[in-house]
Amino acid sequence: MKDVRSRMKHDHLPVIVFKAIDHKDHRYDTVGDWFVDGDIQHFRVSKMNSVYEFLVLIHEMIEWFLCKQHGISEESVTAFDLQFEERRKLGLEREDAEPGDDRKAPYHKEHRFATKIEKLVARALRVSWKNYDNRIMSL
Repeated sequence: MKDVRSRMKHDHLPVIVFKAIDHKDHRYDTVGDWFVDGDIQHFRVSKMNSVYEFLVLIHEMIEWFLCKQHGISEESVTAFDLQFEERRKLGLEREDAEPGDDRKAPYHKEHRFATKIEKLVARALRVSWKNYDNRIMSL
């Protein structure tokens, strides 16, 4: 327990703002995004239905907080995602691949853990992962 406490930051959570937006209005082709603007932590997810939006939000919030605690900057995550999307446009990445699943992603472990939690919550809500994933891929 001492190890965990020694790594904990002695700060407080920022103001957190969540918004469901039209998919085309994201900073890049994604269904979930997080970024800081001044003292406000923003989360954006693509409009779907409230359950699917909640699942994406859970994923994004867990990923963000783990990255924050592990010293992984939003800038490095966004830079990796943008480069990944460029590689996708060139046909170097699969259409259904997620940037965070790439082992080279600076937030790979954090993304994978967030996905595990997202799947657990989906199961508790009796959401078909296949239907959920199909909806996300349709955007």
